[in-house]
Amino acid sequence: MRRILAVLLENEPGSLSRIVGLFSQRAFNIESLTVAPTEDPSLSRITIATRGDDRVLEQIVKQVNKLIDVIKITDLTERSHVERELLLIKVLAMNDKSRTEVKRITDIFRGSIIDIGKQVYTIQLTGDAEKLNAFVTTLANETEIIESVRSGCVGIARGEKALRV
Repeated sequence: MRRILAVLLENEPGSLSRIVGLFSQRAFNIESLTVAPTEDPSLSRITIATRGDDRVLEQIVKQVNKLIDVIKITDLTERSHVERELLLIKVLAMNDKSRTEVKRITDIFRGSIIDIGKQVYTIQLTGDAEKLNAFVTTLANETEIIESVRSGCVGIARGEKALRV
């Protein structure tokens, strides 16, 4: 089962490596990891997307919660939430036909062309993983993908309740 964990912790050197170390010790794979400071610069928020056995993940969550830098950990998959990823992708757009098709596909998926070169378009798209995967597959059928990069999952619980101290 896919799980999305939100971890609020003190913004201190080594905090991230201790959390990742717990996953590594249990041979548990992290699909994506996103880290950034919060509205309070002394705190960071980590979003971890992972898949695996619920029993093992429950143990990892308990151990992460015991770390001194961790203030709070929440499993977003157990509640109503919003999740997004960012995709930046460079594609070949050599002639009018391919440029038109890339533009059409980008518009359908509500993306933006953010840079145009002589033969290369750079596109930005946000959405859930399924949307981004569908976009990449559709583009690959129409043109050559030169390079792509994804941010990894970020998520936030719906409603007024916040992950705070």
